[in-house]
Amino acid sequence: MSQAERSQPGRPQAEQVTPPKSAGRRPRNPLGAPGLLGSEITTLLRRHRTYALLAVLAAVPVLIGIAVRIETGGGGGGGEGGPDGGAGPAFLAQVTNNGFFLVFAALAATLPVFLPMAVGVVAGDAIAGEASSGTLRYLLVAPAGRTRLLLVKYASVLVFCLIATLVVAVSALAVGALLFPVGDVTTISGTRIGFGEGLVRAALTALVVAVSLAGFAAIGLFVSTLTGSGIGAMAATVGLLITVQILDGIPQLSGVHPYLFAHYWMSFADVLREPVHWDDLSKNFQLQGLYVAVFGAAAWARFTAKDITA
Repeated sequence: MSQAERSQPGRPQAEQVTPPKSAGRRPRNPLGAPGLLGSEITTLLRRHRTYALLAVLAAVPVLIGIAVRIETGGGGGGGEGGPDGGAGPAFLAQVTNNGFFLVFAALAATLPVFLPMAVGVVAGDAIAGEASSGTLRYLLVAPAGRTRLLLVKYASVLVFCLIATLVVAVSALAVGALLFPVGDVTTISGTRIGFGEGLVRAALTALVVAVSLAGFAAIGLFVSTLTGSGIGAMAATVGLLITVQILDGIPQLSGVHPYLFAHYWMSFADVLREPVHWDDLSKNFQLQGLYVAVFGAAAWARFTAKDITA
């Protein structure tokens, strides 16, 4: 049968040549088109601003280690075990006896301000930065879509949370090993664990800290959908962080403290107890999940209705 005969309008529908059903279809992916997340992470990690933020975070353990070394002259400082009080001072007092504790002291020093501030900069710029540079409308070309793009942006911020936390932990471990002796680890509970298990606890602590920043990252993403100015979104996110930290430090507001996203951040110290205390850790995870759900939904509602043609 010739091509002309197959294309005649009177021919039965069954005899007409149709393309395969799978032709032209793209695989569905909740995070967008294949490679979209990887491309976003690569773009984030290639920015000079990201290098600057990570460099500052890596420098904090170095400064802490040098300061403790100068203060003590490298000699034995506080006793092993430490009190159950503040996580930062408890770990810092043990650094001279075991440089491994510099990991926990550095995380305790960076978590209230430096780590969330870096996350706030990245999250606040996620959408607003694209809008201010004029690239947002091009990112929304099919098949990405607004929902998928928002998920990709948030996933990339979470990856940055983990990378930033690991940078602090690895830098602290290296500096602690160079400036102080390392060995078996004495937990906050007073028991001793091997150095290998201590490394596992340190990795788990870094993961807990990264998860602790998930709620704040969702807030920053929501703020980023409210404005077309990247600088404005970053400033608002960091300002909110400072405000919450101030509120969390006022004893008269103790009734609202358990609902503030930063209240259980220092619960990561419970990872270094024997056995691990999960009460405050569980409360922290639940609180972060609540913030992710609320502000993630708010960001989606705002972004899907956002006018990007202006």
